[in-house]
Amino acid sequence: MKIILDDPEATESLGQLLAQAKPSLGVIYLYGEIGAGKSTLARALLRELGVAGPIKSPTYTLIERYPLVKGEAAHLDLYRIATAGELDFLGLDEVAENTVLWLVEWPERGQGALPKADLLIELEPHGDGRVANLRSETQTGAAWLARVSKMAGFRASS
Repeated sequence: MKIILDDPEATESLGQLLAQAKPSLGVIYLYGEIGAGKSTLARALLRELGVAGPIKSPTYTLIERYPLVKGEAAHLDLYRIATAGELDFLGLDEVAENTVLWLVEWPERGQGALPKADLLIELEPHGDGRVANLRSETQTGAAWLARVSKMAGFRASS
């Protein structure tokens, strides 16, 4: 599914829709160059799920965890790592116990150490906005995209 996002507010709206349609357990891999809007999308999604207070980019901490009504969200930014082995010290097995939403920026740097993605979202600059390419990787992801599509009033394709 391809969506034109005309401005940062449209990116935030997509994040809100993803939150409203979220399955009980979901994993999103976020792709795009620096400044493409990955953190903006993640922040809007988390805010829509009820996260209060500051929502920090995990660029330097690698992971930020946020309590949700049921479980927690884990937001990872793997830009600063070179190999998946560097994730060992994060204790992702422990994180996984309560995590119902994974948001992973630069997931290609953590291959083999991350949960399987339900959705892949690639953000690319497009004029003053960006283009979001969303693709499902699992049945959960396909159902998630279908709900987003229905809520937004357009037809999903994967």
